[in-house]
Amino acid sequence: MELRHLRYFVAVAETGSLTVAAERRLHTSQPSLSRQIKDLEDQIGADLLIRSARGITLTEAGKVFFDHARLVLSQVDIAIEATRKAAQPSKQRFSLGFLTGQEMTWLPEAMHILRAELPNIDVTVSSDYSPDLAEALVRGKLDLAFLRAEPDYDLAYHPVAHESLIVLMPSDHRLASRETIHPKDLIGEPFIGIGKKATVLRAVIDDYLAHSGVKVTPEQVVDNPAMVMSLVASTRGVTLIPEYVKNLMPWSVVSRPLAGEAPTIDLAVGYNKSNNSPILKMFLSHLDDLIARVSKLQR
Repeated sequence: MELRHLRYFVAVAETGSLTVAAERRLHTSQPSLSRQIKDLEDQIGADLLIRSARGITLTEAGKVFFDHARLVLSQVDIAIEATRKAAQPSKQRFSLGFLTGQEMTWLPEAMHILRAELPNIDVTVSSDYSPDLAEALVRGKLDLAFLRAEPDYDLAYHPVAHESLIVLMPSDHRLASRETIHPKDLIGEPFIGIGKKATVLRAVIDDYLAHSGVKVTPEQVVDNPAMVMSLVASTRGVTLIPEYVKNLMPWSVVSRPLAGEAPTIDLAVGYNKSNNSPILKMFLSHLDDLIARVSKLQR
């Protein structure tokens, strides 16, 4: 018995027709296929198929053999694929994560470094909330992420940028005509707050408003930058947000810098201290170059 006998039999059983199996699946002639099936039945010592005007059906013995034949063919396919992979060096993999919106600034330059050093590397990219990125680093789902230095996770962090907070408002808001916005100008305005999930950003905003003597009561509290912009436009509210969000702003929203010394928030690359990936080590060795390249582009 040869593997071709099993493949021929399975094709006939799955199509329910010698003609269809021969012409469309096996690309052989029907008489030749019939002989192969007869040879198989002779070797087994049992009839496997019932031939009738309505097509082909399986005998009870054929049903039993069909299940085993499919299993054998499946195992052969798995063995072939495993052997092919073993014969070739495995591709190096690296997983990058980005605080949503930051990939527009950092991904092209990060890929430049990775491709220059390892042209055949397989890179996966994802974007998420900063705490979720930190969780993925802890669990080993990401090798490195551009995120906030989340205090609740035991990770290594290297700051790569200090972002100023800006004021976001509808494009036709009364404050949009000003070049800068004083924190006291926010008093009385519908304020869109940052949710608890963005703990680092929320702490920076709360601390800045408290030191400025400004008390606001958020009418809405959200985490997602896209939702923040949507609420600013739809509720005619204002908010404080890191400067990178300007990359995502629709026409209905504008930004203005804060007057005086604006608060800043750090963007860092984070990674699991126990991650011994040589690619991670290489990437970190080029971190100064990465920062310099991005800074040059932003001038």
